[in-house]
Amino acid sequence: MEVYWLSILGVLVLCLLSVVSAVYSGSSKGFAGALAGPVVPADDDNRLYRIDRVHMNSVEALAPFIVPAALAMMVGVGAATLAILVWTHLAIRLLHLGVYLRGGNAAKGGSVRTILYVSGALVTFALILVTGWQRSIKVAPLRGGYKFATLGG
Repeated sequence: MEVYWLSILGVLVLCLLSVVSAVYSGSSKGFAGALAGPVVPADDDNRLYRIDRVHMNSVEALAPFIVPAALAMMVGVGAATLAILVWTHLAIRLLHLGVYLRGGNAAKGGSVRTILYVSGALVTFALILVTGWQRSIKVAPLRGGYKFATLGG
């Protein structure tokens, strides 16, 4: 697993980003005297709403990325390939966070923010494909059928 240290670091930073955004969202609501939970009205011009959505978007994007990242390490996806995907996803998530928190036209739905969110989803999709492909090539022919290679090789 040590060959994946760069990917593991990136995954941990993604997790930390989610935790930090949760604390930031909660504390921002507390300082504003707002109740916990979703910010109403749902308005991109409302800073509290944007802070809350940054946190929720990070949570929504985390699990679908982390699971295939862990599986990629188990099936032996190349360390460099995985690191590129992890750090590309992290960079996109950070850009998304910055654009959304800044506000303005770029933070409105259908603009730069949406492009960044979809880009992150596409990187996740690429990770799923790479992981699935790596697993499919680890199938070895056996008399009368196929045997899947074990995770150890």
